[in-house]
Amino acid sequence: MEDPRHAGFLHNTHSFFHRGLNQMPWYRDLELERHGAVYLEPEFNVALILKGGQVLEWWTSFEKTVESFARFSRRDAETLQQWRERFLPIVQKILIPESQSPPVPLDRRRTLLERSPEGRLLMEVSALSPLEFVLKEFEHPVIQAGLLFFNGLREVDLRCNGLGHHIPTLLASTSKAQMCRGGSEALARALTAAVQESGGEIKLQAQPRRIIVENGRVAGVETGAGNVFRAQHFVASGLNPQQTFLELLEETWVPREWRERAQNFRYNLIAPLFALNLNLNDPPSYRAAEQNPQLESAFMVILGLEHFEQFPELVRHHEAGTIPPTVMWGSCPTRFDPAQAPPGKHTAFMWEKLPYRLRGNPANWDSEKESHGKAMLELWTEYAPNLKQAVLDWFVRTPLDTERTFPNMREGDLLVGTFARGQIGYHRPFPGAGHYRGHLPGLYLCGGCCHPGGNITGLAGYNSAQVILADLGLSAPWAPTSAEECLKRL
Repeated sequence: MEDPRHAGFLHNTHSFFHRGLNQMPWYRDLELERHGAVYLEPEFNVALILKGGQVLEWWTSFEKTVESFARFSRRDAETLQQWRERFLPIVQKILIPESQSPPVPLDRRRTLLERSPEGRLLMEVSALSPLEFVLKEFEHPVIQAGLLFFNGLREVDLRCNGLGHHIPTLLASTSKAQMCRGGSEALARALTAAVQESGGEIKLQAQPRRIIVENGRVAGVETGAGNVFRAQHFVASGLNPQQTFLELLEETWVPREWRERAQNFRYNLIAPLFALNLNLNDPPSYRAAEQNPQLESAFMVILGLEHFEQFPELVRHHEAGTIPPTVMWGSCPTRFDPAQAPPGKHTAFMWEKLPYRLRGNPANWDSEKESHGKAMLELWTEYAPNLKQAVLDWFVRTPLDTERTFPNMREGDLLVGTFARGQIGYHRPFPGAGHYRGHLPGLYLCGGCCHPGGNITGLAGYNSAQVILADLGLSAPWAPTSAEECLKRL
């Protein structure tokens, strides 16, 4: 969005860091680069800056990342290499195919995984929590903190068993943090262009009021303005389960079991973001760059994180609805794409995970957001002293603002549903609906509440499309080999 108070300053107020977007199959299929969605992946990808000036670095070059880790712990650097090598085939043969295909039933998946060394290793590591895995395998507190936080950017509960594989998966992934040239809006414009080129139409500001059911089958959607869109074959909902099954469908059309499961769908405690956005005369200049000049080209910067013990404290504050000591991460997009600000000017932002219910009530954010924004800016300035003179103006967005802007992100949850409580894989969003099909003929799910979850991946819709076309008896030559078939080949 353009800052309404300052022409030419563009801010990515919600979505900025995308991961491997231009490697997604639908990105290639829809030729989104031709439509203007061009991605940048800076070489110095992530920098964790410590108060003392040391920097833990992640590069697109794995060798450079290992060198940085070795400066903190040679043993941890060797462990990093070992786990990357062990998980490379798991990522390529199992996890990528599973993310790009409808999920396999849990019992069937377990049976297939047990047949191969890669599958057995995946199950063994997955049994741990991310926290258990990191503390078991790595020794240096800064490296432990860095791995956990970088993993935590995905809003995974670090304490949750069953998700331990997320850490080595991150190490083995070739996908790094990216940004869209022209801002994240360029991705939306490219998708819109692809839809229109294919003969589709997108309606803006058309809030759905109800899903129409006729003769036991979904027949269309009525908007709040009274407009009716008839569906010849299906309706696909990208909303959360409460919206789809409890708010848009009449109670008589939803079985009691489905209503209870939708009602019990839960959201991530630690996912909500607070954002501080700056208009600048100059980009942030970090004091640590005096010893590490390359830091000026770092893409994602993490501040306020010193050791892994900060994570339990973060959880306690979220549970209590209080603000923890600040740990934040962000970027200066105009270092890499100057067009996002007027000539010679810059924009920058920092995000922080903060509780949705501030002291028990999300409405408290409206009166306290400015004071917390000032506190974040003061901390940022401790690391980058030039911000005292460089800041032209700033504004903030709270977890409550996220929910107001994106109503499907209830409680400010960017992933549209926790990965705990069994809300994962074939049972996401809940048992019975985990294969993208609703309980009524013609009703499908396609949003972040489905496998493989939220974030900007497009994979929930991509997988849902495979199911819809199969149900309609239509071929999908673009569809990848199914996850089950890939597991059989192990």
